[in-house]
Amino acid sequence: MLAGIAIVFFALPFAGILWRVPWSRFWDVLSAEATRRALWLSLQTSVMAAALCLVFGVPLAWVLARVNFPGRRAVRALCTLSMVLPPVVGGVALFFSFGRRGLFGRWLDAWFGIQLPFSTAAVVMAQTFVAMPFLVLTVEAALRQHDARLDDAARTLGGTRWYVFRRVTLPMVRPALVAGAVLAWARALGEFGATITFAGNSPGNTQTMPLAIYLSLESDPEAALVLSVVMIAVSFGVLMGLRDRWLGEVQSA
Repeated sequence: MLAGIAIVFFALPFAGILWRVPWSRFWDVLSAEATRRALWLSLQTSVMAAALCLVFGVPLAWVLARVNFPGRRAVRALCTLSMVLPPVVGGVALFFSFGRRGLFGRWLDAWFGIQLPFSTAAVVMAQTFVAMPFLVLTVEAALRQHDARLDDAARTLGGTRWYVFRRVTLPMVRPALVAGAVLAWARALGEFGATITFAGNSPGNTQTMPLAIYLSLESDPEAALVLSVVMIAVSFGVLMGLRDRWLGEVQSA
């Protein structure tokens, strides 16, 4: 009974959107140049952010799970802080750190001529900043459950640390790795607050789908409904497909 109420609670908001969507305008809104640019930019930046989460998040999760060092709890809290902070606060933090007059941004501008705010790179940075904790927590939990004796046995047989990690550890935690990557991608795709604060809302450059929806909500609510349905369909389809694959791997393991 309670589970049914929870399912209805999650389903009703989406039902409300579907009920109000102006289907007669659906293709016109979807085929608009601004919509295509926003959707393409969202897909590009979210995939790049998910890739960065994998590159940096997996080693971080391994360190947090397997290496004992002073202050590990504080480091874990720091690395997952952006998951619970208001996204706007994350955007403000990025701006005053990597902006032209920020703590590090001033040196990037002076030494290399790099200006990150209000650029596509800033979109990817904002998405990575808020999405990586989802992957780190998921993979760290799997690594903690993984029997480290299997890694030790592989090393005693002559395997290097990198070989054991690649051929023994990663295959064992692959379901969690896929799940964490999907969660990170989904969070990056829907990122709004940090993006608009750090990257702005420039069409074709930094205006992702969430920003386009927010802008349309003020000027054309019907278009905002259409764009919302597109976001829901893309996210739901990918999550369903990858989630089923992940569950299949878990069951077959």
